[in-house]
Amino acid sequence: MAGIGARAPLALSETMGASIGGCFHALPGLDAANYSRSPLHADSWVWVEKNCYVDVWIELLHSLGLEPAAAMSMTVAVDFEGDQWTFFKPSHDELRELYGVDVQELTVWRTLLGHAQEHLAAGKLISTEADAFWLPDTAGTDYRRQHTKSTIVLANIDVARECLGYFHNTGYFELAGEDFRQLFRVGMAHDPAFLPLYAELVRVDRVGHRSGEDLRRIAKSYLFRHLERRPADNPVRRFQRRFDHELPVMQQGELGQYHLWAFATIRQLGAAFELASAHVRWAWPAGGREVNEATAAFDLIAQVSKTLILKAARAVNSRRSLDTEPLFDEMSKAWGRGIEAVVKLSL
Repeated sequence: MAGIGARAPLALSETMGASIGGCFHALPGLDAANYSRSPLHADSWVWVEKNCYVDVWIELLHSLGLEPAAAMSMTVAVDFEGDQWTFFKPSHDELRELYGVDVQELTVWRTLLGHAQEHLAAGKLISTEADAFWLPDTAGTDYRRQHTKSTIVLANIDVARECLGYFHNTGYFELAGEDFRQLFRVGMAHDPAFLPLYAELVRVDRVGHRSGEDLRRIAKSYLFRHLERRPADNPVRRFQRRFDHELPVMQQGELGQYHLWAFATIRQLGAAFELASAHVRWAWPAGGREVNEATAAFDLIAQVSKTLILKAARAVNSRRSLDTEPLFDEMSKAWGRGIEAVVKLSL
């Protein structure tokens, strides 16, 4: 069956029950000015921002009073895919079993604003791709500077005031006015070249707050399943070979291109294993030899990858040579120690 193509959007009066000018709060009580972000996004982290999809789920789960660390077990299976590391994200099955959160793909057959009014009014949220050019929380990077795709979760909306409350990156924010109109394409003529953005419907009406013991039991079962599909060989060594090939190429281009490449490679490597460390530490609060070995090894990958991303940026900018052998040697050995420790925990 063919997907939904570029069709003329329906007028708001055609949105099947959505109230024009309505004010809908799927999560009442949120206040962007006083929002306290998840501890997984504390400034003390080596990688405060992970990736746009995981970050927004960390904050949404946190706002629901749930423990986001329980959903981070997929990080032990990340692999180097040739031009990027795995873009890690929690599966819908895990979100449902761990927390009772149900996620389904949303068919965007009318205006996104129409969908938002209908579903937020029913207490459901919408996760959607968005253009960071119109997201004020990215001020200083993408906001009003460059068009970049990112993931946000629509939580509260006031159409009359043209105001939206949304989760993005490391927090909960609000946008209004022109940003609102541009994000939802309000008043814009139909553009047949503009395709609907990918979106998901998030139901939280069956959220359950499990006991810590029960949540850890389920989380560990997922961790061990992810562990079974870990890379067959050391992915850090494969990344090293590709890095040595790519660095001279990056040095012939612009620094901006390096940042795109580094996000997909070095940052995903470091952020994944910092979250893997957090997950193991949360799953075994009493600690122990294997727990300490795993978390120390994964934390080392996070720290060394941050050193690598900074040194490589300077090498690209200066076009000078860079000896990365000691850094990759540390990370590859740490990957082996960390995975071996988790394997022992699974026995």
